[in-house]
Amino acid sequence: MNLAAILEKFQPDASTHRISIPPSWHQGRTSYGGLSSALAYQAAKLSAEDLPPLQSAQIAFVGPLAGDVEVTATVLRRGKNTAFVKSEISSADGIGLSCTFIFMNRRTSHLDYEELPRPDFPPIPAEENVRSGPAEFFTGNMQYPDKRLELGMATNRLASWHRFTEHNGLDHVAELLCIGDALPPSAMGLMTEKGMVSSMNWQVNMLTDTPTTKDGWWFLESETHQAANGASSQYMTAWNSEGQPMLTGMQSVAIFV
Repeated sequence: MNLAAILEKFQPDASTHRISIPPSWHQGRTSYGGLSSALAYQAAKLSAEDLPPLQSAQIAFVGPLAGDVEVTATVLRRGKNTAFVKSEISSADGIGLSCTFIFMNRRTSHLDYEELPRPDFPPIPAEENVRSGPAEFFTGNMQYPDKRLELGMATNRLASWHRFTEHNGLDHVAELLCIGDALPPSAMGLMTEKGMVSSMNWQVNMLTDTPTTKDGWWFLESETHQAANGASSQYMTAWNSEGQPMLTGMQSVAIFV
């Protein structure tokens, strides 16, 4: 089941949304974190009428989520320009995801500044040069040009073009939240031993009200700036097909080796 079909199961007039996460969206024993984030956003977006565009999100990956889940959203506060919405996803084992979304109308400002360092963008892959992951893993819903990760590369940075195999008709904000976490934690590029890793939280800032890209392609970039004592901290950026920054983020990742 593709992302659009899952999001279509949300009802605008419902306070609780009951969703079944297909096994094809799992990573190990839990749902892929990007999908869970998109589900939480969809509930938050439907929690009130005429919400402003999404500005920021604080996402905590509390525990595993799989199979049948409940997604709820509650408006914490709504002012003239800004709305704070809490969204949670729970299963039979309790809460697995807890988020605070900040929706905000843009204001006129004397500041207009952006100085994100541009990476060397490789060419967007041709149709005959893309691959997908196994059907039983969340990457089976995506396309990308190369193998996503090799251990022992002695690099703190991972970057690659990614898109959903079925990307037409998606809300681009939900799409970005879902695909923005598609890279493995970049600390794995430094690892010389195999072991489990797990994202613990994700701070997301949207850089535009209306993210767009061509043919569904987003260039994802993740860079670890510290890793020690069983955890790492990484910066993340998602760019569109024109090389424009759409989303920035930061994650704390648990490392079990």
